[in-house]
Amino acid sequence: MPIFTLSNKHSFPPAHLAIKEGLLAVGGDLDSERLLVAYRNGIFPWYAEGDPILWWSPDPRLVLYPEELRVSRSLRKVIKRDVFFITFDQGFETVIRACAEAKRSYGEGTWITDEMKAAYCALHRQGYAHSVEAWQGERLVGGLYGIAIGRVFFGESMFSQVSNASKVAFVALVEILKRLRFKLIDCQVRTDHLIRFGAREIPRKTFLEQLEKAVGASRPALDISSYSGSIVPQRLPRTDD
Repeated sequence: MPIFTLSNKHSFPPAHLAIKEGLLAVGGDLDSERLLVAYRNGIFPWYAEGDPILWWSPDPRLVLYPEELRVSRSLRKVIKRDVFFITFDQGFETVIRACAEAKRSYGEGTWITDEMKAAYCALHRQGYAHSVEAWQGERLVGGLYGIAIGRVFFGESMFSQVSNASKVAFVALVEILKRLRFKLIDCQVRTDHLIRFGAREIPRKTFLEQLEKAVGASRPALDISSYSGSIVPQRLPRTDD
């Protein structure tokens, strides 16, 4: 399979034409319209500072169906203690900056370049990109961000400065998405961290079929800012550690 070079048009080759590793295309820009077209078609940008923009559609695809969320007994205890106060869309730029600065176990550097930060902040102002924040007092100690289109949430990155902060933020997000009847959370590629929450790999073909139906679901722009507060522990699913 060839790797495609993008033109100035906001269009992509079909995602199923990506090479085995998931790379589909190179080039283009991070204009909001192009990004939204990419996500609607199961494609996302991922590249390092100084490299051209690379566009991916991996096979298999890691997804979490909101109703399949699993929360360990130990994390339930943390949530029950009300250690963190959770907010939504109250500090998007701060969250994405913290994600970019977070240390990674797989090496130095970050794929969240200044260009990426500017692009996703623009999507946030347009109502597509959203953040979840975990606070201890006035200190932001964890969070995550992603894109919402139709009834799909595309997770991008998370950070944690205090143990369990990003996990509690993630659980809070999934609980809200369940209430709003979201069909799918795109987790992109396999991580053991997300597998423990109930995420699973599905064939790209299956993902693209489900994505087409869910992104076309009629719904107003996602407004989650009013859900700030604590998670109700009784509503959380349970798994053994």
